Amino acid sequence: MVLGAVTRLTGSGLSMVQWQPIMGILPPFSQMEWEKVFLLYQQFPEYKIKNLHMSLDEFKSIFWLEYAHRLLGRFIGIVFLIPFLYFLLKGRLGRPLIPKLLMMFILGGLQGLMGWYMVKSGLVNDPRVSQYRLTAHLGLAVVIYAYIFWVALDLLLPKTGRSFARPKQKLPGYSLLITGLVFLTILSGGFVAGTKAGFTFNTFPLMAGRFYPEAMYILDPVWKNWFENIATIQFNHRVLATLLFLLVPLFWWKARKAILPPGIRAGFYLLLAALAVQIALGIFTLLLGVPVSLAAAHQAGALLLFTVALYISNRLTKL
Repeated sequence: MVLGAVTRLTGSGLSMVQWQPIMGILPPFSQMEWEKVFLLYQQFPEYKIKNLHMSLDEFKSIFWLEYAHRLLGRFIGIVFLIPFLYFLLKGRLGRPLIPKLLMMFILGGLQGLMGWYMVKSGLVNDPRVSQYRLTAHLGLAVVIYAYIFWVALDLLLPKTGRSFARPKQKLPGYSLLITGLVFLTILSGGFVAGTKAGFTFNTFPLMAGRFYPEAMYILDPVWKNWFENIATIQFNHRVLATLLFLLVPLFWWKARKAILPPGIRAGFYLLLAALAVQIALGIFTLLLGVPVSLAAAHQAGALLLFTVALYISNRLTKL
């Protein structure tokens, strides 16, 4: 996901205008092959509107990032499929695990299709990908990651059978709420990225000197503002982050007196630390005008926060 973020931030995502799941594994090698690929790129609006004076060497710099992004996706699929088939044929996989692994592979394939569906939206008159499709691509990536991580935790850290007093504060339910809110905030960040809303209102905590900008609800119907109005999109992302800023410490406070295993207890402190880092990264990314390094780190921070929240949820639901 972080490589995908860098690809998007550097404007590299539309450099490969064909989807070749098998043949596309090999990049151009000769000068003639590079010129052919560059000529294909020149037929599309991104070159004609935004990059008309781009040289072949400049094209290569954006091509390699998108190529690496696609190659990594294929490599993950191969690394998953070969051991899966080997252990399946050897009878080393338990029956309950087989459908879960199949589901992971199917979701991975769907993610590749979703990625191309997203890219296709930018190969039109307006050379930018749809924020709806970008967010769907991001959201599916997070869902796949969450599913794999949850299954892995079930295998690595099964229920021990030890008796722990269930917290009176209903912590398992709260943990799922926090995890869901982190996921929703990540999706909100997808709309921020897809509309480039982070390049506006580069002040904090106010937006253009106000708690909320004046142009928040200028689109009709009203719901369109949530997904297409950059002022509303950025405001909503700030609100969701603020909710996490308030609820995560409250969640930690409620867990202080609960009888919990040491691993889960440590998870709560790590959740606080991950939240603090992620909020700091978000603020500095905004104030500094979305530099690539900070923006990519911000996405990585979101994944770290989500991972810790998932871990806590998994362990609490098994007490």
